[in-house]
Formats: sequence, structure tokens, C-alpha cells
Amino acid sequence: MRRILITGHLGMLGSELSLACEDQGDEVTGFDLPDVDITNRARVLQLAGDADPEFIFHCAAFTQVDQCESDVDKAMRVNAIGTQNVALAAESLGVPMLYISTDYIFDGTKPAPYDEWDVANPQSIYGRSKYAGECFVRQLCQWHYIVRVSWLIGRNGPNFIETILRLARERSELRVVNDQHGSPTFVSDLVPELLRVSESGAFGTYHITNRGFTTWYELAKQAVALKGLAANVVPCSTEEHPRPARRPQNSRLSPTLYALALGNEMPAWEKGLKDYLKS
Repeated sequence: MRRILITGHLGMLGSELSLACEDQGDEVTGFDLPDVDITNRARVLQLAGDADPEFIFHCAAFTQVDQCESDVDKAMRVNAIGTQNVALAAESLGVPMLYISTDYIFDGTKPAPYDEWDVANPQSIYGRSKYAGECFVRQLCQWHYIVRVSWLIGRNGPNFIETILRLARERSELRVVNDQHGSPTFVSDLVPELLRVSESGAFGTYHITNRGFTTWYELAKQAVALKGLAANVVPCSTEEHPRPARRPQNSRLSPTLYALALGNEMPAWEKGLKDYLKS
């Protein structure tokens, strides 16, 4: 049993992580946006001190990628300064922390999957703010884990699969980009690995996603087919479907260090999708 503090405990990832911690007997304390302003350093330090945790999971973030482009100040305050405050709290208490980061820290131009040691070059405000958070964690908290995930999908929040299934019920045809490559990360598969990493003592930076790679088009096509919906899913290019924030065309993350340190126990994304749709 551990005393655990989870920021973002009501979010898509944090909510399932909280339940998993409680199921294994941990004592969980959490706080989330907007009720707690994680950009308020004194408040974060106070709450962390009151909780007196043995471990901190930092999941809270401003994740609306396109909104980050139009609200740069909020993105940097929440994802960078907020993370700085959590890292300072962990260090002041002398406890480890685990920070959730993203594939968006890479520019997407590498022809192969990105390894944990590849150089970051974020192309969006969201990516820059999350990478700034990584830098603060490394600089300020000596005992830390940084876990990069991609295409996060979970039951307790809006996500790509739910959007696609809703649109497939409303429309006869869906156009989905087929030139962005990556790995879905299903929260129900990720949470047990976060717990395993957090208990390992193998501090460092890891890529953890479901096994295998796909495109948004292929993911959407399989989801619609598995649900038996009639909508026709048609591939299109990123240029045909412009968004405010630039998406990396290659979001494939290689779990090289994760596999060497702990063994890669994540299931294939196809199994993760089937399990998610059943749940």
C-alpha cells in the first residue's frame, strides 16, 4: 500500500488510474482542473504537503490541441508551469513522480519510429508546452519517470473512437486522414503499466503505447466495422482536413528503453480496440 497523489484524477486517464490504485489498496488523494489551479505554486505545494504522498502521478494537462494554438498563455501556464510546480512539490517532499507526456514533442519527420532518446522538435503549442514540462521534471525532480503516450483513448472522456462512432451513426460517409501514422494507447491497457513502472525504481523516460502501428483512417474503419455500422469510411490527406495545430505525420513511438527495463507487456492495438468497444 502506498499513499498516492494524482493530479487530473477526474480525467480520462486519472480516473481509471485512481480506481486501479484503490483496487490494489493504495490510499489515493487527487485534485484536478479547474477546481485547483496548478499554476498557483503555493496552492500546489500546500495540497501536496497536506496529502503527504509517497508517489505523485501528474496527469493534469490542457490537452485540447487546437485550442492551445489560440490560447498559448494557458497552454504554457498549465502544461509547463503547472508541471514545474508539481515537480517542485515532489522534490520538496523527497518523493518520485511520474509525468505523462506525448508524441507531439516530435516533429514527425523521422522515417522510423521514435526512440526515447531522439531529439525533441515540437511543431505545435501543445507539443512545446508538454516538452517544457518534461524539461522541468528532469531539472527539478531527481526521482522521476516521464511516460510518453500517443492517441490516448479511454472510457471516461471524449476521444477519437467515440467521435467516429457518433458521426458514423449520423452520416453515411466519413472522411478520415490516412497519412498520419501512430499507435493508439488504450487507457485500460496503459494503467497497469503505469503502476508497474511506478513501482520499478527504473527512473527515466519511456514510450508506452499499444503494440503495432496504424493510421487514423484504419483505426476508424476498424471501429466502425466492429460496431456493425453502415457508414463508409473514406481515406483523405491531412491537407484535405486542415486543423489549427500541426499534427506529426509520424507519431510512431518505439518502446525500446521500456522493453529493456521492464519488458513490453502492452497488447496489440487491435486487441485494445476490441476490448474497449466491448466495455
